Amino acid sequence: MEKDPISRVQLVKYAGASGDFNPLHTVEEVGEQAGTGVIAHGMLIMGMAAEGVTTWVPRKNVKKLNVRFQKMTYPGESIRIVGSILDKKGDNRVVGEVQAINRDGEVKVKGKFECELPSK
Repeated sequence: MEKDPISRVQLVKYAGASGDFNPLHTVEEVGEQAGTGVIAHGMLIMGMAAEGVTTWVPRKNVKKLNVRFQKMTYPGESIRIVGSILDKKGDNRVVGEVQAINRDGEVKVKGKFECELPSK
């Protein structure tokens, strides 16, 4: 799953929706003072990873999702969500991995999920 490039407008909208108004995510001068520039909210990228999982498996079937933040994400970066199944537990549960990766192959978020397979 390929997401559109992260935009400044998206970061402002996410700040409003999440209540995370840390100026590091929206104000260039603050980002420059921090030495990073403006960076995307980590939870925004995690949400993209979760969206990827729920395109593969219905949300009601996802039982666990754990992620680790790996690298900062910047405005203009495009994020691709990839995943795979790692293990099968019993007859109807699987464990998989999910990653949010930019076009340069940098992993921004990686995690594992566990889900029940949808009944047929």
